[in-house]
Amino acid sequence: MKVGEEKIREKNRWANFSKNVANYQTPDVWKSIWQIANTFIPYIGLWILIIYSLSVSYWLTAFLMILAAGFLVRLFIIFHDCGHGSFFKSQKANTIVGAFFGILAFTPYYKWHNMHMQHHATVGNLDKRGVGDVWTMTTDEYLESSKWKRFKYRVYRHPVTMFGVGALYVFLIQNRTTKKEMGRKEMLNVHFTSLALVVIFAVMSWAIGFWTFLIIQFIIIYLAAIAGLWLFYLQHQFEDVVWVRSDNWNYREIAIDGSSFVKFPKLLQWFSGNIGFHHIHHINARIPNYKLEKCYHENPIFKEVKPVTFMKSLKTLRLRLWDEKNQKLISFRDLFRDKVTA
Repeated sequence: MKVGEEKIREKNRWANFSKNVANYQTPDVWKSIWQIANTFIPYIGLWILIIYSLSVSYWLTAFLMILAAGFLVRLFIIFHDCGHGSFFKSQKANTIVGAFFGILAFTPYYKWHNMHMQHHATVGNLDKRGVGDVWTMTTDEYLESSKWKRFKYRVYRHPVTMFGVGALYVFLIQNRTTKKEMGRKEMLNVHFTSLALVVIFAVMSWAIGFWTFLIIQFIIIYLAAIAGLWLFYLQHQFEDVVWVRSDNWNYREIAIDGSSFVKFPKLLQWFSGNIGFHHIHHINARIPNYKLEKCYHENPIFKEVKPVTFMKSLKTLRLRLWDEKNQKLISFRDLFRDKVTA
């Protein structure tokens, strides 16, 4: 087959594929409403049970708070879908639900989604790192850096920093701040979200006590934040991930090769709102989370992506540098072992 004919065939294949995947992007209003009901109502119900459980058993309270954190992660997925305009056909409905759930998740709607859109436009591009992604250095960049920068990078990439300290920083501090380059709508939304949280804090402190509310809310948001950051980390930090320079970047190819398929048990898949089908989400972000699994099963190309299982996900923690020569993520140990061998 001639080169020209092969290119045309490949172009037509992607065109047909994109058209087919687009069939899943129309929201089902009743499924969306049902998902809000089976997530928001239990979350509020768990808060009520947590308050009453304090007089029964702290072990029961701890269990209920872990469960509430799981539902908060699921609320965040709905918030995420709303920002992509995939949860409802009505943009107004997406904004109202998304902004409200953003308050519950301590996340300003417009600020977060503007960063997230940049993430979608640059994911897997080595020349456009830095917005809405995990700081990832190449081996050459690391070796050429000062001792101080290497130290900062090592601290940043340590699991305790990323998921322990990072969870608190992102949701309690970063989400409360504005920048000069932000638009007026973004800034106002940041301040409105913070003000709404202050009001909720004041009302709940009056209703159940300052320290009681503070401790319960802190534990729930902290557990949910750790889980959320862990899911976000796995989406583009895994053994077979692909990163390329701008000249070779293609959003369709990087969606398949640069985004993970995290295959978790059904219960975890439910709480994470199918976000494990992340390669499909990057192909078409307008597909509602409740249609991602159906799209996966009905399109064989998605099954070509090697899944990241729960055990494999734990091993990704050691991968911290992009080896541009060998086109893979490696650990610090791998880097220095290769240097000694060379």
